[in-house]
Formats: sequence, structure tokens, C-alpha cells
Amino acid sequence: MLRAQGPCTVGAVAAPDDLMARERALLAAGHVVVGVDEVGRGALAGPVCVGAVVLERAVEPPRGLTDSKRLTPGRRRALVGPLVEWASAWSLGSASAAEVDAWGMSAALAVAAGRALDGLATPPTHALVDGPWNLLRIPRDVALGAPPTPVPRAEGLEATPVVKGDLLCASIAAAAVLAKVWRDEFMAALGAEWPDYGWAQNKGYGTPDHLEALRRLGPTPLHRVSWRLPGAAGRPTAGASD
Repeated sequence: MLRAQGPCTVGAVAAPDDLMARERALLAAGHVVVGVDEVGRGALAGPVCVGAVVLERAVEPPRGLTDSKRLTPGRRRALVGPLVEWASAWSLGSASAAEVDAWGMSAALAVAAGRALDGLATPPTHALVDGPWNLLRIPRDVALGAPPTPVPRAEGLEATPVVKGDLLCASIAAAAVLAKVWRDEFMAALGAEWPDYGWAQNKGYGTPDHLEALRRLGPTPLHRVSWRLPGAAGRPTAGASD
């Protein structure tokens, strides 16, 4: 399984094929850049995972790097070694299904992102974050009665959200690939403990076979039960099968 370097705990508009335009501008301004992206937001089971990839110099990324969703599993796995060599530092952070249930998705993603950035060997000075909002910021509207969220050091980091950043920024695309490979392998390993849910194939997403297993068996402790899943009235024992 892919191991994170840390605990698992702008300006210019890029040309279509220039994945380094934003990073290059920030590096030229004296920043240490980190690209940040998440995977697993839409899954019904398992953690959300956030990748963080630091660049200190404007070196072209490995050939074939793009949005992780456009790459086959084999191609993503083949990029891991080159990406680790290319990055100045990298780390992954995650938030469990129970934390998603307790805090809500936005807060859980912010906590996972903070864990990723807290694990970096090289501290960044500016983040490029995939999406229309800064997922490093913990929202202030966490549900009443929820346990308090940790406040990561990264919350005050200067950041630029980039819509479709995994297609436009090399550091964001790299973060997504590393996070996706780790999470896919993690869910496949969990699938051996809960074989009826097909996690080795569906990685916890709501495929027909996964939904059918939920209706038949109910959710496991690794499901996000706040999502009103089918069969949520009961929880099976690990490894349950017909």
C-alpha cells in the first residue's frame, strides 16, 4: 500500500496544456507551493482522503499527469514513483466515516486537509486547492452537539481555490493521484474484512451491488450512516456473508 511521507494522519491563467503556469507564477514570487485535492467525498463507506504535494522549484511534472479520474488504475499506480521523485515533499491526511458523520463533509475534509499539511516535511507558504472553495478552512456551522474539530496549523495558510484544478495544476493533479491510489488500496484491503459489499471493486461508492448489499445486510461501522443509507436499521458483523 502507498505510504504517505507524513502521517495519514494565482495570478496567471494556465494554457490548456501548461499544468505548471500557476505554480510557476507563485514560485517566481518566492512561495513554496502545495497542491491540495480530496478523494472519496461521494463514497458511502470509508474515509475521505486529502493529498498534499509541495513544489519548491518549477520542474515539469511526470509525463501523462492529469485528472486522476481520467487515468486507469494501472496508470495512476505507475505515476506514484515518478510523482514522489518529482515532489519536494508530499503527505496524505484522512477523516473516517465516523468523523464525516460527526462533523459533516466540509468540516471532515478540512480536518483531513489539515492532517495532510501537518504531515509535510517542507512547510508551504501558498496552497493551490481544487474546487471553488478553500477546503483548508473548517466551517463554523458544525452541527450543534458535535465533538470539536481539531484546528490544524494549515487553516491560516494563504490559498487559491482553482476550479477544475486537477486538470489545470500539476501539484493538484499529483495530490489527487496519490490520494486516489492510497484510498483505493485501503478500501480494497477493507473489502477482505467485509466481502459482501464489493469494496475491492467499488471502493465504497454507491454502485448497484453495494446498494443491494446495504439493503440486504445493513451498514457496517465503516459506512457514513448520516447519509440515510438503505438498510440503516442494523449493523452486520465483520465478514458477514449469506
